[in-house]
Amino acid sequence: MFSKVLIANRGEIALRVARTCREMGLSTVAAYSTEDTGTPAVAFADETVRIGPAAANRSYRNAAALLEAALRTGASAIHPGYGFLSEDADFAEACEENGITFIGPPAPVLATLSDKIAARTAMAEAGLPLLPGSIEPVADAHAAHALADSIGYPVIIKATAGGGGKGMRIVTDRAGLVPAYRAARSSALALFGSGQVYIERYLAEARHVEVQVLCDAHRTALHLGERDCTVQRRHQKLIEETPAPRLPRATAEAMCTAAVRGALAVGYRGAGTFEFLVDRDDRFYFMEVNPRIQVEHPVTEMVTGIDLVREQINIAAGRALPFAQADVAPHGVAIECRVNAEDPARDFAPTPGVVETVQLPAGPFTRVDTYVGPGSRVSAAYDSLVAKVVVWGPDRPQALARMRRALGEVRLAGPGMRTTAGFLADVLAAPAFVAAEHTTALIGTDGPDDGID
Repeated sequence: MFSKVLIANRGEIALRVARTCREMGLSTVAAYSTEDTGTPAVAFADETVRIGPAAANRSYRNAAALLEAALRTGASAIHPGYGFLSEDADFAEACEENGITFIGPPAPVLATLSDKIAARTAMAEAGLPLLPGSIEPVADAHAAHALADSIGYPVIIKATAGGGGKGMRIVTDRAGLVPAYRAARSSALALFGSGQVYIERYLAEARHVEVQVLCDAHRTALHLGERDCTVQRRHQKLIEETPAPRLPRATAEAMCTAAVRGALAVGYRGAGTFEFLVDRDDRFYFMEVNPRIQVEHPVTEMVTGIDLVREQINIAAGRALPFAQADVAPHGVAIECRVNAEDPARDFAPTPGVVETVQLPAGPFTRVDTYVGPGSRVSAAYDSLVAKVVVWGPDRPQALARMRRALGEVRLAGPGMRTTAGFLADVLAAPAFVAAEHTTALIGTDGPDDGID
């Protein structure tokens, strides 16, 4: 086992990882930017290293600075959290070359899964269902027209190197295809350094359901059930719950089995999430793999009692999973709401600043993952997520009632600061959501793509 882990991230996930490390008796190193000086995640760590200025590409995305910090402090492993370098195959390979364990999948697996074409090809070969569309990148506008005509509108154009909902374009008719194709290529090049895109059939009324998997280095792979992530805005998840409501158990079980099969096919190792779209007839289609810890992992922890970060670390250390599929017995219903420092009345404009008043929910079966306290500064340099409110209930109605109560307790205030807590409470009260009849169209998705998934 590692004696010291460097946490290459910030905010709530850095603090959450550090807490599990402390429970495991592992020392932690907080790598932080100048913007995050004095934050709770930095204060909690056993050692700290300032790695650069606020700009992420000079700090949290600066692989050389992170590796130098690990080597200087004697950290034998790096936990990347989510976002930043968590899915970067080159970073994982550089860690290995420097004798440092990357707490995540091996570099070749990351390379395959970060290329959406390669991932789709691998999953098709493993027998996972895909939406009609291209396997190879679409070469030009003529090919885009031919493909879209063959599969039918609406279609969606995605970057092969994309993720987090960024850079996608939905096209509803033939006239809009070429402008959207060119815009998607330009966006992909700017965001990901590659202008390659692919096209697939777009499900206008779909559900977004994902499966949590754990795989060790001994070819043991299992799932921890599914999560419903259908409530989204601009392709960014807002509310997640498990189990997926109104999803036939036979469909959920088939999806979970498919995810495990896909994980074994690519030699997956660590914690990961297989993402699917589910149509009105409860048919599911593979979308992508998120090869890291997810923002929404707490809902799975709440119903299974399994610490996913602990399992990530143990797997990276070469340990076998301590339980079998038959031992995983989810119980009850868990819901997570992502509270962002944004103003819903101003088209969700970010509201960074100093938090002067902090009141967070507590009470039975209520968990809050956050990094803010009185005097904390929410920076404009990073994502606007400030807290994740998570509740558990024996059934969905009780979990919903508990979440409504919890959101009503959220008070995060400062000069000009607003949060999305009230907006989320309104979503929870929407008749379609209460009846579990909602789709990804519940909230409008027009507008720029930003944030994390």
